[in-house]
Amino acid sequence: MLKTDIGRFRLMGFIEGASLLVLLFIAMPLKYIADIPEAVSVVGALHGFFFILYLLVIGYTTIKVRWAFKWIFGSILVAFVPFGNLMLDSRLKKTNFTV
Repeated sequence: MLKTDIGRFRLMGFIEGASLLVLLFIAMPLKYIADIPEAVSVVGALHGFFFILYLLVIGYTTIKVRWAFKWIFGSILVAFVPFGNLMLDSRLKKTNFTV
């Protein structure tokens, strides 16, 4: 997976998507149900770091693979949707980018 530019992008998308899911489905309930606000502070900071890294990887992949605008826009859009990166990943598997 890490041997190609698309493979590295897919891995970063998985990490960013997983951090969003942990934030939404673990840290947020801990904050509001169990009254542990520190969970959101820690996981939110990590998610923010991974999100910025994800945007940088989108830029890198765009330059290396010469993505069309729809791939750039879609990659950014799915970062805000729970399980969105998994949907994008399945589309990327079906498309053959060679670099």
